[in-house]
Amino acid sequence: MRRPLLALLICLSTLPFLPSAFAQELSKQPLSVYSARRHALADQLPSNGWVLLFAAEEPQLDFDAYRQDPDFYYLTGWNEPGAALLIAAPTEAKDDHPATPYREILFLPERYLRFELYTGVKMDANTPDVTAKTGVAEVAPLARFSEVVVKEVLNGYRNRVYRGLSQQDSPQAVTTMNALAVTLGMDKSPPFGDAHDQVMALRSRKDEGELALLKKAGDASMTAQRAMMKSVKPGVTERDVQGIIVWKLLQNGCERVSYAPIVGSGPNSTVLHYSANTRTMQSGDVVVVDAAGEFSMYASDITRTVPVSGHFTDRQREIYNIVLGAQRAAAEAFVAGKFIMGDPNHRKPSDPPSLDRVAYDYINAHGKDLHGQPLGKYFIHGLGHSVGIDVHDPIDYQKPLDKGMVFTIEPGIYIPEENLGVRIEDVFWVDKDGKLHDFIADLPHTPEDVEAAMKAK
Repeated sequence: MRRPLLALLICLSTLPFLPSAFAQELSKQPLSVYSARRHALADQLPSNGWVLLFAAEEPQLDFDAYRQDPDFYYLTGWNEPGAALLIAAPTEAKDDHPATPYREILFLPERYLRFELYTGVKMDANTPDVTAKTGVAEVAPLARFSEVVVKEVLNGYRNRVYRGLSQQDSPQAVTTMNALAVTLGMDKSPPFGDAHDQVMALRSRKDEGELALLKKAGDASMTAQRAMMKSVKPGVTERDVQGIIVWKLLQNGCERVSYAPIVGSGPNSTVLHYSANTRTMQSGDVVVVDAAGEFSMYASDITRTVPVSGHFTDRQREIYNIVLGAQRAAAEAFVAGKFIMGDPNHRKPSDPPSLDRVAYDYINAHGKDLHGQPLGKYFIHGLGHSVGIDVHDPIDYQKPLDKGMVFTIEPGIYIPEENLGVRIEDVFWVDKDGKLHDFIADLPHTPEDVEAAMKAK
């Protein structure tokens, strides 16, 4: 039975000081990088436009680890809860209202010293050198938010409140807009646009620092996948394998898994999002292992399919090679700025062309099911997705994949009547010259290399 947070704090009150569970040490980029992102966001805004973002709230102490809101982290590198960020575009002089410069303000909650006995020391607006430590030009107490916004940002220009963007799924944003309405004497809360759409345009292209973190996430995840390959044997449970993967991810610098690990053997290999991981693996099975980690807030996403007995049967090898061929066909077809990811339902060729369709056509042209029918209908999901701070990072899938973007290519075939599922997934990135690179190139790809990796000591 879960105890309320207050009861837990009372219970812990006699324990010695505990290190911070929330302000984790992450491999952040220089503060100037986050500053440049904030200015780039402001440049996208119209005159008088402003953006308000809230940090993720502190979780129940004994339930979940803290993870910062992705947009908030992208713009600040800040990894403590309860903060708010205001970015205001410069305004032009109009009527009686003078021109105003660009502003950025990080609002920090007041420190709660009693609570810090259990969560570790945090920062507030009174922390010495707080602007230098945060990299934000202005830092103010969260308690002054309404005063600052109304008197300094809106500055009598009441209509500016309608130029605001925030997180539409955030209770804090809704509450704040309601409070502003009351402060301004308005009869209802002003509508506000979705800041997520604006930040997405920036997050879709990764800079060099982000690519370095994504590589570290990929390297740690490949180490975990290699450990998986050595551990898979008849009589081992799917959960045993999951435990080895999680251990290796944490051992190699990841703070968490990127998503719930999938270890699906036999009939479970044909279930796309299977994650119970309760079955005992048997000789003759294949096992689909979709598992990767998150390094300093940046995710990886890897899937490999291995034979439980250490050797693929002829049929398993045939299906595996078709999936591998589809992945290679999509990667080889890629041209930066020309291909979209595509239609996950594989309905028809598209304009612009899609990588999804390339993979689907390859699968449909190679091999048959037990009834002599093409295998395309067993490719039941889309070919890939963007990767970054989120394992499914935001991106406009209607636009072509281009330079600086990072995404998976993950074809699969799932045939329930054969208890046979195969998926191969790597994370790719597009360099400044438009060339496609594979972060996961060093992990075994061919069936022969997978079998060899399972025997390696």
